[in-house]
Amino acid sequence: MTALRRPHENLDHVTDWVFDLDNTLYPRECNLFAQIDTLITHYVMDVTRLDFTTARALQKDYYRDFGTTLNGLMHKHDIDPDHFLNTVHAIDYSPVAPHPDLVEAIASLPGRKFILTNGDTGHARSVLKRLGGDHLFEHVHDIRAMTFVPKPHKQAYDGFFASHGIDPSRAIMFDDLEKNLVVPHEQGMVTVQVVASEDFSHEQVEAWELGRSTGPHVHHVTSDLAGFLRNLP
Repeated sequence: MTALRRPHENLDHVTDWVFDLDNTLYPRECNLFAQIDTLITHYVMDVTRLDFTTARALQKDYYRDFGTTLNGLMHKHDIDPDHFLNTVHAIDYSPVAPHPDLVEAIASLPGRKFILTNGDTGHARSVLKRLGGDHLFEHVHDIRAMTFVPKPHKQAYDGFFASHGIDPSRAIMFDDLEKNLVVPHEQGMVTVQVVASEDFSHEQVEAWELGRSTGPHVHHVTSDLAGFLRNLP
């Protein structure tokens, strides 16, 4: 499924292609992030001494309100972010299948390619290796490079633009969360929300995480990233 709202007649002006990582470069349906999500819940339990259900609710509140659970834990509990990242990314990456069609589509894009992720570089490299695309991207701009201020905060994007000399008016952003596309839209980027299939559901995923935006900050919506890139407007 791809819906085009066409803020531009085409994307010939784009020179920088910016991709989120989790649930964007790999499909949400493979449930890789569900492993991370469970480890985050247990981390919150350890920090707060709450039971599973209460800790999980707090985790999702922090995720929604602070951009990441990590950011909430840093603000509210003064945790060590490196310990958190090392703990929650100790996962099995085998659910991410090689995706030669996506790799070929990204490789064919004219200009520079970046990853802008609220995760860390080690996690990103592990995902890219599984996809077969560890050679594709000029740089992974991760949560450490953001000084732990994540998307959707404007500071995260401003630092990324400055670090890599990106003109937002000549760039495009792909992300699964519509709230992470608000600032890119305001800064002049083309925005694409990458969504799960319409029948996808999972007990660990809340409705707002799957929301398909109809707001003006989302210019295109697709559930097939490789197909979208092969058939650019």
